[in-house]
Amino acid sequence: MDEPIGADVRRRRTRRRVAVIGGAALVLVAATYALGSIQASVPTVDRAGLWIERVQAGSMVLEVRGVGELVPDDFLWLAAETDGRVERVLLRGGALVAPDTVILELSDPETEQAAVAAALALQAAEAAYASLEADLRNETLQLRVLAATTEATLEQADMQATVDATLASEGLLATLTSDLSAVRARALARQLALERQRLETSETSLADRLAVQRSEIERLRADLRVRQGDVDALRVRAGMDGVLQEVVVDEGQRVLRGVNLARVADPARLKAELRIPETQTTGLQVGLPAVVDTRNDVVAGQVSRVDPAAQNGTVTIDVALEGPLPASARPQITVEGIIEVERLDDVLYVGRPTISQASDSISVFRVSADRTQAVRTQVRIGRTSATTVEVLGGLAAGDEIILSDTSAWDEWDVIELR
Repeated sequence: MDEPIGADVRRRRTRRRVAVIGGAALVLVAATYALGSIQASVPTVDRAGLWIERVQAGSMVLEVRGVGELVPDDFLWLAAETDGRVERVLLRGGALVAPDTVILELSDPETEQAAVAAALALQAAEAAYASLEADLRNETLQLRVLAATTEATLEQADMQATVDATLASEGLLATLTSDLSAVRARALARQLALERQRLETSETSLADRLAVQRSEIERLRADLRVRQGDVDALRVRAGMDGVLQEVVVDEGQRVLRGVNLARVADPARLKAELRIPETQTTGLQVGLPAVVDTRNDVVAGQVSRVDPAAQNGTVTIDVALEGPLPASARPQITVEGIIEVERLDDVLYVGRPTISQASDSISVFRVSADRTQAVRTQVRIGRTSATTVEVLGGLAAGDEIILSDTSAWDEWDVIELR
């Protein structure tokens, strides 16, 4: 026979049951609250404030974008042709110039003194030439007179020898006298030959000595032209029609030969100098079509040069502009350029998200069919363009994704849309 349970025991058991049931109820309430809190923490975003774009199938134009500035295609740096001091800056950037327009003036006493010394040296050489020429011509003239005198004496001696020979043959003159006349004539003939040879040598020597002196004069004239050119170069001229871009020296500054002083450019001939991120330079080559945006106008062009090396993460390219330049085109203004590299056919593509790298896998929010949610989705992308990316996997044609910056929602895989 069972022993009856006491009232105290029954009360203790009842309290335990109540405690267990109460604890379970508290756990259920806490779990429900936690779940509600999690659901409540999912962000809700207004669709109107998002950049949403649809995945498309078809042809994608592979473009690269770069920023830069318009720069003169035809410009001239004016360098100091001699050492000097900047005396006056006559013009500043923006001034219209012609080839002979003086932009600034330099001074250098040594250069000016060298020009004076060169002029004096030339004058002295020319005077020495004139004196030498006079002396040599006088000497030659004397030799000619001597030769002429000897020739006349020889003619007389020949005549006398002939007469004496005739008289001697007739017995009217001693044979010795006739022979002496013949000897004298022959001696004069030899003397005349020597004097003529001496005259010829003197004339040749005269020409040679004068040629040497003329050569020295030409050397001094050339030196004077150089010195005068140095003096003239102290007045720095534009050298071409155009606009003075800048003067890079100040009055009173000492400059050395070869230092750049100013730059002149032709404003009618401009090119775009663009900096392209080195990650987007695949396929860039000379001849590709391009469009340059000056913020006010759009100008067509063609890639004319691609820098062979990257600097600071970018590659510099030149775009030659085609057709007449718009009024907004000015040197050094900031421009944006788009170069068409290639056209990809039969591919999936979508607008370029704010963060994407070529041949990489990225995470994007794909909008649900009812457009009430966006779910995080891993997408494989291929080549990237300036505004689009090639989709290799993770999305289908017609899918919509959020292209806006979603870094604020990195903690969530789902966001609510309203």
